Amino acid sequence: MDVVVTGGSGPLGRVLVPSLQAAGHQVRQMSRRGAGPGGVRGDLATGRDLATAVRGAGVVVHAASDPRGNPWEVDVAGTRRLVQALDRDRLQHLVYVSIVGVDRVPWNYYRAKYAAEQVLLASGLPVTLVRITQYHHFIDEMMTTARRGPVLIVPMGWSAAPVDVAEAAGFLTEVAAGPATSGVVEFGGPEDLAAADLARTWAAAREPNVRVVATPLPGKLSAAFREGGVLPGPRAARGRRTYAEHLRG
Repeated sequence: MDVVVTGGSGPLGRVLVPSLQAAGHQVRQMSRRGAGPGGVRGDLATGRDLATAVRGAGVVVHAASDPRGNPWEVDVAGTRRLVQALDRDRLQHLVYVSIVGVDRVPWNYYRAKYAAEQVLLASGLPVTLVRITQYHHFIDEMMTTARRGPVLIVPMGWSAAPVDVAEAAGFLTEVAAGPATSGVVEFGGPEDLAAADLARTWAAAREPNVRVVATPLPGKLSAAFREGGVLPGPRAARGRRTYAEHLRG
């Protein structure tokens, strides 16, 4: 199939593009600069070159996002621009990469991702929304950021199911080759782990002299995490590579 991947230069895109190519698909890697093999230029924030980038695409895997910038402009308005640019006569499947918990966690970025999902569901296009849990490298970044000298402070009662990014790419490749579901599917890591346990595992592998301290956090956001808001449901597909295996990597 002729596949366009938005966000092709991001952490997921860099493993998703080769995964799709290995499955026999012709892949265009869309980014603002259009760099790299198979790169095409398309800007979700402005709409510049979008129609050209996605022209004739049979499948689109929409993985572009802007969690550190303005997700309402890129993730929501940008998704509307993408919908308008697509060739409806050619498109067979649009796979949107979302996050487990966007419908439950009261965080601005998650709310934007959920709003983008609603744009796609209302578009009339053949879509599948794939919600994925946090990638292993994201957990690494969070632990590094949370460390304060010899102490690593984590929220008490929070849990996550971190997943290997290559396994997520493989799952997306399978979904893209199938029919649109017009709904949500979930993919998560093999284990549901408390934040404190994740921190101890990370510290043992990377910073053995660091002491992990779990502390309660107030507020609705913390309550959503304590209630399992970012954990996949019972019907979710699961990866195999654990966080500990990633750290031994």
